[in-house]
Amino acid sequence: MPAATPPFDAPPAAYEAWAAEEVARWRAGVLKPAGPFARGARGLQQRINRAIPEKAHAAVTEVMRQLTRTILVGSDLASGPPLRDAGLAERDRRALKTIHDYRRIAAVEGGVAGAGGFWLAVADFPALLMIKIRLLFDLAGVYGRDGEAFAERLYILHLFQLAFSSAEHRGRVFQGLEDWDGREHPADFQHFDWRSFQQEYRDYIDLAKLAQLVPVIGAPVGAVVNWRLLDRLGETAMNGYRMRWLARQD
Repeated sequence: MPAATPPFDAPPAAYEAWAAEEVARWRAGVLKPAGPFARGARGLQQRINRAIPEKAHAAVTEVMRQLTRTILVGSDLASGPPLRDAGLAERDRRALKTIHDYRRIAAVEGGVAGAGGFWLAVADFPALLMIKIRLLFDLAGVYGRDGEAFAERLYILHLFQLAFSSAEHRGRVFQGLEDWDGREHPADFQHFDWRSFQQEYRDYIDLAKLAQLVPVIGAPVGAVVNWRLLDRLGETAMNGYRMRWLARQD
């Protein structure tokens, strides 16, 4: 979540100036090169990936593609219509409440899955994916965006990628998000790189989620990891939508 407590009672111009500083802080963190620990974990995961047969990679890619595509082209993913006639401070206030609620749902789901053994822990992956996507759709509505629009669903997919990718990949994704409303976007997912999408997502969460499969500690680990993953996604989405809001005010 944001490093500083939002000054909700500040005048609109002052609040937006504070939000711009938060976006700049977030942007610097997103574009920061990987540190030694992240590079080491990335290298380990890449070695594991090279040992997995190509057919297995292709199968996982297809499952992720179908699951995510079904979610993103489906209906009734947001809990209500986009919020109209509200300032950035009120939108941020509602966004924080929404993120808090989803973190609790994800933590409970992760704890139950972790306590249920291997198969429930495995089932946690698609369940957590759905929770994350629903959070993004609800946050889109909080910031006045219509999740039914294809371009908005594409933006949601990019936010997801930005939150759960390696440092090297994050830079490329972030460039695609800047000046989003000033550019044309594809009308379908035909040219979307599903292989990179699933591999970046899986590599990001695998090392943390593996401990969820361990007996006894699986439940607390599952709860904590899911909480933190939703926290990261919420911060990414808030700042991504703040960035668009501030660009629109220029």
